[in-house]
Amino acid sequence: MPIMDTHNFEFFSRSPEQTRRLGTRIGSLLLPGDLICMSGDLGAGKTTLVQGIARGWNSVDTVSSPTFVLVNEYHRKSGETLYHMDAYRLENAAEAFDLDLDRMLEQGALMIEWAERIKDALPHNALWINMTWMADEQRGLLFTAYGERSQVLMDQFKKKVVGA
Repeated sequence: MPIMDTHNFEFFSRSPEQTRRLGTRIGSLLLPGDLICMSGDLGAGKTTLVQGIARGWNSVDTVSSPTFVLVNEYHRKSGETLYHMDAYRLENAAEAFDLDLDRMLEQGALMIEWAERIKDALPHNALWINMTWMADEQRGLLFTAYGERSQVLMDQFKKKVVGA
């Protein structure tokens, strides 16, 4: 059962497909300028969540981990772009600035795996998702909203997940 307060929402996923379904609900709500920051150890389910977000966003492209290319782009038929960054190989926030985060947020929504590595380069207004491996099929997800738009996004997401 989810645990909630005003700025946090905790959910325990029992399978990769349930994690994807959560992502689908977030993805259906994303607007250009939205920033989703994901953190968690290897195997916590970040890429699985991104697959769901892209599905909910109606991406026509296949999701893959951008570990080596740093940023993947997923497109809608309407031409809008959903950016997927992997900050694992970035050394610091300065390297993130070089990737032109502002342009990505102007042109679409941005999801960042390993976002804690470049936190100093990121805008304050973001939905942070901390993912924890709990067991083979179980993951803990803690959603925290920072800023007005991210709070609206999380409130809409909570309503889709638990009807509250």
